[in-house]
Amino acid sequence: MVSVIVIYRLPQIEDPGCFWVTMKGCGPYIVDEIEYKNLNAEMNQFYDKSYKDVDEVKPLIVEEGQICVVFSEELKCWCRAVIKSIMYCTDHYQTECFLVDYAKYIFVKSKDIRVALEAFMQIPYRAKKCRLYRTKPVTLRINFCEDTAKIVPAKRWDSAATRYFQNLLKATTQMKAKLCAVEGNTFDVFLYVTIKDEKVCVNDDLVSKNFARFEEAKENTGNSADYQENQTSLNVESLPVKIVNTALAFRPVLFQEKVSTNLETGLGISSSFFEETYQRSSTDLNENTASIVRGIPGLPFKENTAVHTDRLQQFLNSDPLKTHIIEDDQQSFQNLSEERNFVFLSDKIEPSSVLETAPLFDHLKKELIRKKFLGPNFTESYCWPPVARGCDVVAISYQGNDPFLYIPPVLTFLQSGSCYKALPNRNGPIALILCPGWKKAQLVFELLKTYERCSRQLHPMLIILGQNKEEARSVKIRGCEVIVTTPYSLLRLFEHHSLLFCRLCHLVLDEIDVLFSDTTEQVFTVLDCYKKTIITEEWEYSPHQIIAVGTHWNKHIAHLIKEFMNDPYIVITAMEEASIYGNVQQVVQPCMNSERTAVLLKILDFTCSNLQKVLVFTNSVNEAEMVHKALKSNSIFSLKIHKESEFNFKYILEQWTKKYSSGTHVVLVLTDDCMQSLGITDATCVIHFSFPSPRIFGQRLHSMSDNFCNTIKNSSVDQEYTKARSVILLTENSACHALGILRYLQHAEAEIPPELHDLTAKMLENEEDKKFSRPLCAYLKTFGICKNRTVCPDRHQINLQIDVPQNIPDKIIQTPGCVTILPLHIVNATNYFGRIVDKQKDQYTILAEEINEYFKKPSNTISVKNVEKLAFYGLCEKTLFHRVQVVEISPKEDENLFFNVKIKYIDEGRTSQVPSHQLLHLPAKFQCLPPQAVEFVVCRVKPIDNEIEWNPKVTHYIHHKIKGKLHEAKIVHTLGNTAWVDPMVRVTRLSDLKMSVNEYNVRSEILSTGLGTDNPEHITQLQKLCGHMKVLDHAKNLEPLSIKEDTAGPENASNPQNMSIQESSTENCNSSKITFGNHPCDGVAQTKEAEDSTLHQRKCFYPEIKWFQNEDTVTVTVKTASLADCKCEFSKEKVVFSACSGDKLYLADMELHQYILAEKSTCVIKDKETIIVLAKEKKGAWCKLLKNKNPHVSFDFEHWEDFEDKSPFPVGTKKLYCTAAVTEELVDSSEDSGTESDEKNILACWGLLFQETLGCLYLKIGRTTVLIRLH
Repeated sequence: MVSVIVIYRLPQIEDPGCFWVTMKGCGPYIVDEIEYKNLNAEMNQFYDKSYKDVDEVKPLIVEEGQICVVFSEELKCWCRAVIKSIMYCTDHYQTECFLVDYAKYIFVKSKDIRVALEAFMQIPYRAKKCRLYRTKPVTLRINFCEDTAKIVPAKRWDSAATRYFQNLLKATTQMKAKLCAVEGNTFDVFLYVTIKDEKVCVNDDLVSKNFARFEEAKENTGNSADYQENQTSLNVESLPVKIVNTALAFRPVLFQEKVSTNLETGLGISSSFFEETYQRSSTDLNENTASIVRGIPGLPFKENTAVHTDRLQQFLNSDPLKTHIIEDDQQSFQNLSEERNFVFLSDKIEPSSVLETAPLFDHLKKELIRKKFLGPNFTESYCWPPVARGCDVVAISYQGNDPFLYIPPVLTFLQSGSCYKALPNRNGPIALILCPGWKKAQLVFELLKTYERCSRQLHPMLIILGQNKEEARSVKIRGCEVIVTTPYSLLRLFEHHSLLFCRLCHLVLDEIDVLFSDTTEQVFTVLDCYKKTIITEEWEYSPHQIIAVGTHWNKHIAHLIKEFMNDPYIVITAMEEASIYGNVQQVVQPCMNSERTAVLLKILDFTCSNLQKVLVFTNSVNEAEMVHKALKSNSIFSLKIHKESEFNFKYILEQWTKKYSSGTHVVLVLTDDCMQSLGITDATCVIHFSFPSPRIFGQRLHSMSDNFCNTIKNSSVDQEYTKARSVILLTENSACHALGILRYLQHAEAEIPPELHDLTAKMLENEEDKKFSRPLCAYLKTFGICKNRTVCPDRHQINLQIDVPQNIPDKIIQTPGCVTILPLHIVNATNYFGRIVDKQKDQYTILAEEINEYFKKPSNTISVKNVEKLAFYGLCEKTLFHRVQVVEISPKEDENLFFNVKIKYIDEGRTSQVPSHQLLHLPAKFQCLPPQAVEFVVCRVKPIDNEIEWNPKVTHYIHHKIKGKLHEAKIVHTLGNTAWVDPMVRVTRLSDLKMSVNEYNVRSEILSTGLGTDNPEHITQLQKLCGHMKVLDHAKNLEPLSIKEDTAGPENASNPQNMSIQESSTENCNSSKITFGNHPCDGVAQTKEAEDSTLHQRKCFYPEIKWFQNEDTVTVTVKTASLADCKCEFSKEKVVFSACSGDKLYLADMELHQYILAEKSTCVIKDKETIIVLAKEKKGAWCKLLKNKNPHVSFDFEHWEDFEDKSPFPVGTKKLYCTAAVTEELVDSSEDSGTESDEKNILACWGLLFQETLGCLYLKIGRTTVLIRLH
């Protein structure tokens, strides 16, 4: 066992995990105190007298972490030291130094710093850093919610524990320590102190007083012989000459690679050192294997792994044992499954991996701890330090869409108000965060509001502006220091606030890849405005910073860095993206699986003047052996390594790192589990003999990171020339990765072989086929297009079984084109669930009254004991009872007595979670009527700025305007349980005036918010989707949704419980009566025999007709494309139009409402429509086109909306014709049929002009305007 030694404390006592001592006694790591005195005398003599020319021993440069000799005013002598920080003054600079022999921090002027000569660095540092062995901190956690308190492990020492420990050491008369282990430059000890003749073990004392806890130790399987053989030797003479001195063993961690050493076993392992540091594994190994500790960035030297292994073995053991190296190699294989994180850095960054040491202000740290923040994660640990210093940063990571990459350090920098004193005294933000959409902007704003509470008042604002200029003009940004917005909204704001950038210091581009792909022009406009602002003289002493974070590298980022950033830190933790930044050439070689070896040999058969280092990656040991044998038989020099290989890593690395002549090829065949242990980063080519998972693919590319070409700094580099190359062998076995490969090659702008296109096209078809039972994509229904079709989980093609109702009962009452709908559940601004209401006799209204009457009797409210999925039940909500269906029961709750279930209100369309005991037994007679909920989609409108979701402002506005109100709508398309409507109008009947008016058009209301825009391709896209089906749309005859009166009785009615209902589908509800098909034209003679009539009906169709008017003419548009043999016959009271299109005959026999001048009427045939202009016999308004109502004839709402948008009030007589006609189109002809025509005639004779605005109706009679308030 290691003997107990006497130690003496030094003034620097931080906590039980960090205190400094000097040691006395015998041992390889202990130097006699006389030697330190002699060293001190020699140093004083040398630096005081030896050199008359002081400049010869002054360092040329001074930087943090530098080892030097400084003069201490307190000790009055020269001391060895490490520079911790540098502070610049007016005429000199001061450095904070740590005296390594005295464990003191002092401030030294630059004139008192000298170069540390090698002769004075031969003995270890006198001050030894110690920590209590296996003794970890705890703290008292109080849960105010549960009113409890308990002791839990902590990451840092409690202040009370630290104070007790410091007082304990100050009161001691003697200290001894038992050395247990050494990790890096830290001794793990059992500490014994003597206080008033009583000996105390400090480790046990802290644990007994609940200041600490013991960490469990791993079982030691080594025997005593192994122990003696593995005994650590810290003998100075065992060091190689190259190491210069033994002080490296106990220097601060900044100056050596960390080595975890157990003194009882003597094993030390150095991790592979990368210039791009990777995160350490947190796995604890047993005592026979030291834990792997990550390399520290910023080391002043770089050596290969083999050299490190040799040096450390000689340093830690005078007789190194090769068997331990092999054991270590095998051990490394056991930990290869652990995820290791790699990072590519443009400049060295010291990561902040612990929140306690992160560069954040204290109040923010406390708030993060209170919120149980688990970070910083790997990417944050590298991003936070440069952002907090105000540097420009570009970060590309798998977590690149997380705002926490920049919010905490930006908030920290904003706390230093003194940095902004030079800014002009105007209104304007200091920080601007640009997000790709309103949803992300809202998330960022909520985070800022949450963490702003612990900082100075920044008054952040979320600004999302529509196309209404008045809204942008009315925005007030007084006192606001942080704005969160989108590029479109910012430019709309900038039009009316020209000084918006006058104080802007920090510009954050969130999800930079999305911003550049969707809003390239807008983002560069913002950057130009920012650049023009900061080049003025008044910005010379103010900070200016650009931060760009994202998940993918984009070609525009290079331009951003060159033109707008100042020497930014580039942090890329996604190695696939780092390879695109590094201009790695991506090559795909299609081949059969059996031909891979021949293709590989062909790839390697090339000559090059430069040294080529090639890695061939395989997925198995057998593959590696086979490839190595093939290369060897073809006289290609190759190495191999895998977990069953006879060669160890040391040998392979020695061969790999040898100096080879130019033109030499070095080929290493390996499996993926060897990458991390080898740590190769200087390969020039990677060949993927077998294709791995995406994450492993990135790690393979990291093997070439030394050869990544920085095209940003080296603009002269030819884009076609790259030092690094990645070759993918694409076979039939790697088809599952084809889609990912295609997307990556497209992203990298690499050449794509045709075979890959063909393969992925088939795969995309197969992927869509797998979604065939899924619901129809909501974006496809709402906007006519899905932007993320490849990753969207829903269906994008027609499923006849779902989208076309089957077995529709014969006794269905067909309704005309316009129906009355009642929206009950508002999903978003254009998507609602509700019912189609039959004004004559609504079956659901009758059923609802019966259900409520039934459940009013207490004896009928019977709770359900056994809840079944897809079964129908009753549910009381406030005072009303509803029919509901159970759509989901959690497996964990199925056996519980009380649990929640997910239900759907089958007559309203909404879903909810309710306790199972609230469900009531629903008699069969109430289940006869099929579910009444229908999904409605308002056509031809979409969000502005290429958004894919509606802004909550619009949804909230439409929700309050339409919910629970009857609307008239025309159904233009149907699929499954979804109906597309255009228009959807709220019609109000004025009983006193005996007339109906349009209160509002839902589409126009959405457009009026400024957050919606026209979507003319909506229905066209749906038509393309349904092109192979016999689907009804607005260009063909329409049989719309209707609710049928079922007189067959319960025994003949379809039972909704027996229907196949998809829980996740909103459109799959066959029980809702949605019908469609082509109908024969109305003008066909009805006297023919049934057979001839059927034949005629199959060939003759009534075209869709729209019309509008002015004072002199009526314009009729016939919507039919590719016409032939067109004829149009005019008479005084009739127009007959006929044409052929393919094998169809279109015929429209129109009996007009009023007389026309036949000789002045014309017909003009165009590509997709026919325009008929009818000259009125008498000037004036027509309230309708035809004498008899026809469902295929409708008013042209496009012209009506154009008139409406021009002025808030009607001018002249045009408004009369539009609105009178619309009213006639949307009012049910069956309602007050006896007086309706009289009302229209009165309206036309008076020449009324009306306009609905803000719930008021304006009527103009001659020169008099009458205001009527609508109730």
